[in-house]
Amino acid sequence: MYDRHISDWDNAYANGIHIVGGDQWGDIWKQRSEQFRLAKLAVQRAYLDVPYGEKPRNIYDLFMPEGEAMGLVVFIHGGFWTETDKSYWSYLANGSVEHGFAVAMPSYTLCPEATLSGIAAEVAQAIEHAAARISGPVYLAGHSAGGQLACRMMTVSGPLSPLTRQRIRHVLSISGLHDLRPLMQTEMNASLHIDEDEALAESPALLRPCEATRLTCWYGSNERPEFIRQSKLLANIWLGLGATTTCIEEMDKHHFDVLDGLSDPSHPLIKRFLFSE
Repeated sequence: MYDRHISDWDNAYANGIHIVGGDQWGDIWKQRSEQFRLAKLAVQRAYLDVPYGEKPRNIYDLFMPEGEAMGLVVFIHGGFWTETDKSYWSYLANGSVEHGFAVAMPSYTLCPEATLSGIAAEVAQAIEHAAARISGPVYLAGHSAGGQLACRMMTVSGPLSPLTRQRIRHVLSISGLHDLRPLMQTEMNASLHIDEDEALAESPALLRPCEATRLTCWYGSNERPEFIRQSKLLANIWLGLGATTTCIEEMDKHHFDVLDGLSDPSHPLIKRFLFSE
C-alpha cells in the first residue's frame, strides 16, 4: 500500500548528493575508461571515434574480442540526456568483450541542442551502423537516461529498421527512466524541453514493446526510490503487453556503482544480460 506524495521532483531524481563521494565518480569513470582504451589500442582491438552520422557527436567506439565476435553489444550512456559522452564508459565493455562480443559505445547530441526524439533517432543510427559491421545477435544496454533510449529501440514505434530489430536478443535497462512525464516537473526540463506530446511519444512505459522482446530492469538496493519505481513500472507494464521481463535488485549498490557488473565477466549482471534465456 502506498501512502507517499512527491513534492520535490528535483530531489527525487538527484543522485550525486545522496551518494557519499558522489562528485568523484566522474573522475573514477574517466580514469578506468582511459586505461581500458589504451590497453585495447595496444593490442589493436579498439576502433575509436567511428563516425555514424554528420553531427559532431555522431561517433562511437568499438571494442573487439579476441577472434571473431559472437555478436554485438551496444551500451547507451546516461546523464539525463544533457551530460557525459562515450569516453566515460569504455571500461564497462570489458565483461562483454571477455565473453567474445564486440561492444559499441556511441555518443549522441545532447539536450538542449537535441530533443529526446532526435537523440533516439541518432542512437538508432549508431546501432544500425555498428550492426552492419558486426554480424550475429545484438544486445542493448543503457543506464539511467540510456535505459530509456535502449528500451525505446524495442517499441513498435521505435526508429530501428525491422531487420536490425529482429536481431536484438535482450534489452538491459540499468536504473532506467521509462516514464518521462514526472521529469516535466523538474528544473532540468528547461534543457530537456519535454512536453506532453514528447513524453507520450518517447516514454517506453507508455509504448508497446515489439514482439518477442526480452527485458531486464536492474537497479541497486541503495538506488533513489524514483528510479526503483521506474524500473518496476516498465517490467510490470511490458509483461502485460507480451514481453518477457525481469526486474532485479542488486544489494548494496547505488546509481553509480550498480554499473560495475558490466565490466566483470563473472558478475551475475553480465551473465544474465548475455546468456540468460
